[in-house]
Amino acid sequence: MKKALILSVMVIFSLVAVSSTFAAAKCPQPRKTKAAPGAIGKKDMTAKADAANGKKIYLKKAKPMACSMCHGKKGDGGGKLGKALKPTPRNFTCAATMAKVSAGQMFHIIKNGSKGTGMVAHKKTLKDKEIWDVVKYIRSTFVK
Repeated sequence: MKKALILSVMVIFSLVAVSSTFAAAKCPQPRKTKAAPGAIGKKDMTAKADAANGKKIYLKKAKPMACSMCHGKKGDGGGKLGKALKPTPRNFTCAATMAKVSAGQMFHIIKNGSKGTGMVAHKKTLKDKEIWDVVKYIRSTFVK
């Protein structure tokens, strides 16, 4: 009886741990994010952007905190701080979700934040060129 109880507790604990690990990777992610105004959503300046610089910003340089703190180093929305956010951060590895998010929309959200989420504005801390670098890094690394 004791062994069965201990085994049951261990199985339940394992299932909870596994489900919370994969919770951030939900795909597709339903969102009602407001579209970028005007032609910004259709704009794409990633051709001239620097993905290597975008990686530095994504992993460490962005202020007030690095993108990876919420979106995760793997871009799956599973960063340490992101686990506490509702809704969870965008899962860049979800092709079904990211197919609906243009480069211009990403630029707009990084620059201005996203109301109703934990995504803060970076217009005071990142230059437009740096934002495009981050967009290129995300789209060339995580979006498949």
